[in-house]
Formats: sequence, C-alpha cells, structure tokens
Amino acid sequence: MAAASGATSYEPIETASRDEITALQFDRLRWSLHQAYDNVEHYRRKFDAHGVHPDDLKSVTDLHRFPFTTKSDLRDNYPFGMFAVPREQVVRVHASSGTTGQPTVVGYTQKDVDMWATVMARSIYAAGGRRGDMVHVGYGYGLFTGGLGAHYGAERLGCMVIPMSGGQTEKQVQLIVDFQPDIIMVTPSYMLNLADEFKRQNVTPDSTRLRVGLFGAEPWSELMRREIETTFAIDAIDLYGLSEVIGPGVASECAESKDGPVIWEDHFYPEIIDPATGEVLPDGSSGELVFTSLSKEALPIIRYRTRDLTRLLPPTSRSMRRMDKITGRSDDMLIIRGVNVFPSQIEELILQQPMLSPHYLIEVWRDGHLDAVDVNVELKREYRFRLAVDKEHVARALQHHIKSFIGISVQVRIVDIGGIERSLGKARRVIDKRPCE
Repeated sequence: MAAASGATSYEPIETASRDEITALQFDRLRWSLHQAYDNVEHYRRKFDAHGVHPDDLKSVTDLHRFPFTTKSDLRDNYPFGMFAVPREQVVRVHASSGTTGQPTVVGYTQKDVDMWATVMARSIYAAGGRRGDMVHVGYGYGLFTGGLGAHYGAERLGCMVIPMSGGQTEKQVQLIVDFQPDIIMVTPSYMLNLADEFKRQNVTPDSTRLRVGLFGAEPWSELMRREIETTFAIDAIDLYGLSEVIGPGVASECAESKDGPVIWEDHFYPEIIDPATGEVLPDGSSGELVFTSLSKEALPIIRYRTRDLTRLLPPTSRSMRRMDKITGRSDDMLIIRGVNVFPSQIEELILQQPMLSPHYLIEVWRDGHLDAVDVNVELKREYRFRLAVDKEHVARALQHHIKSFIGISVQVRIVDIGGIERSLGKARRVIDKRPCE
C-alpha cells in the first residue's frame, strides 16, 4: 500500500510498496538473528534450547518460532553480556535508572548512533519539523536516551538545538519566550508543568512561537493531547521509543494524520502478542507490543517484550504500519478487589472534568483485608478560589464516574494547587502501599 497522496517523507523507504518493505525486513531479520546467535552467548543458548537456528527463518512470519527477550535477560547479563560486538566498537552506552534492580545497559556502535539519528530526524520531519527550525529539547540528557536521541535527530535534520534537558522550569519558560523555538520535545506531563509555570509568570502559553511538540516517554491520552494543543496552540505529536530497542524514534505520528505513531518498520519489526500466552495476534488485535531490531549492531534485540499494550493498525500517511496509542503496560496494571485497573483509565475520567487539572496521584493501600484507593487531584488554577462545596461536588462526580466506568470505589481528594509533586521527566502516577504477599 502506498502512502496517502500529498504526504511528504524524509526518506524514500517511507513510501515504498509493502512488498519492498517485507523483502527488506526479511533480509535484515536474517542478518539480525545471526548477529545475535553468532555473537551473544545468551542468544545462542536460548535459541538452541528452543530448537531454532537463524537459518530456520524462511519468511518474516517464521519469527514467532524464536524465543522472547525480556528486561530480566538484560539485567541478568549486566553490564555488557548482551553486546554482539567487541567493547572497543561500542561508542556509547545508555542505561535505565535501575530503581527496581540492576539497570538495563544498551550499547551503540557508530553505525547504530547514525541509524538512531536518522530515524529521529525522520520522526521530527513527519511531525512537521524542517531544516532551520529551532528545537527546544526538554528530555533529560545523560544515561536516559531521551535527550541525546532527540538532540542528534534534530541536528541530523538540520535544526538548531537548544539542549535544555529536564528541570529548571522557570528557565525553560524564559528560554522558550526569549529564543522563540518552533518545536519542543519533552514528556507530556512536564509540558503541563510548563503550562503552570507560564501562567505563574503571567505569560499566556499560546503566545509563544511554538507550533509542534513531540511528546513521549510515558503513556498519554487523547484528552491530554487536546489539553496541550488547546493550552499552547500547537500540534501535539506522539513519539514512541524505548532504550532497549534504540531510544526515542522507534515510531512517530505524522502531522497530516495524527492517527497513531508510524513504526519505522525498516529498522524495527513489530508483533502483537497475547500477554498471557505469548501467541502472536493478527493486526488490529489489542495485546502486548514486541519488537525485533533489524539493523542494530552492538545490541541486537530479538522479540523484546515491551509490556506496552496497544494494537497494530494499517498504513495511512506512510507505507508502514501504525500503532495505536499505548493504553497502559501489562506490568502497571493494578488489581483492585479483583478488577483490572490501568492508571490511564482514571486519567481519562479526570480530564473529562472541566475543573480538574491533569496533575494527579493514585495511592493504593490495604484497609483491613480489602484494597482501598485514594485519587489525589488538583483543581485547575482558575478554579482555586471556588467554595469548598464546589470541590466536594467535583470529587463526588469523579468518584461516580470511576465507579460507573471502571467498577471500583475510590476516595477522591481535591488537593491544593501544587500539592501533587511535579515531574521533571516521567510522571509518577501510582504509589502502591499494599504489603507484598
């Protein structure tokens, strides 16, 4: 299927035929499987244990025969055990925070870094960015892949980069006002923090020169998109990535359609599986997203379970398949009195309440033998002087909607403006205080 008429692309492969894309995927899959099997002891043992060899791949659909890779595999081989090239060929490493165990370490050859810059440039171009634009990068720099991934991609496209990184919210606003960038790249939750700071400084957020925002690193809803677009008068574009696969730039929405991130399938092969059984599901089915890298040298990743829940959709603006918005993660699902609950479901209901801000925190605790949930949320700044009866009415309304649409009873607390801790990057939405069992 060809891309929609009128669509522009950064590279010809974005509008190639499906047959051309599939043929390229097959060649690169064979190479990537060999790169992993021939050079990484972990993969060689795992493939052998499953009775498969890279040469068993006769078509891209044979990939399901190969074993999955999980985050624990990377942690078990910490720090460099998953590298497929000598350490001397690795020009950069990134790593996760490691807050729940050993950090996951990923490595890049110079060719990997170049490919990453290219898919990020492709993503910014798809979002409407062009050579000569000024890009304000508010993703964190350092071991987190966000800042440097966005930075190298913007430079590759020919943009002027403001390497702001995260934090220093007052200075962020000052530079956006003074430098007048065209594009901002940051987490969606931090963009909302910037909106609060604009208002605190008596600057109208939609008075800036910003026209595009590329937002990623955390799930965000369509209602949050509309909140950001309305507040700043920009196009809010969904950018997807994860460090184990490359970093930001695995997929990105196109400005002309904004109908889900296009997966750059010439470098990353997607599957959707049933999270419980591991069975591959047909396109259009909801399940867990799995990626196999097609061109990474230092850290080939084979059937990596992202834990992100979504579905694969047919091409529209480009010839490559899209992914639906992430609805949650299979590992952030809360089980509350037997009901499966995702924080994103509660966020959707919060954003439907006109007096409530997007700043919230869910606390789960144990009341005797039963689970209890507190939803702490702030009013929007313009409603902060309303009478307490208004706050009680809003709290009861949200409680009712959560009970009606999700099926659990919660306690809603309207907290003071600034009562929810502001994120400098990925927002912390849930604190689970229940004892481990």
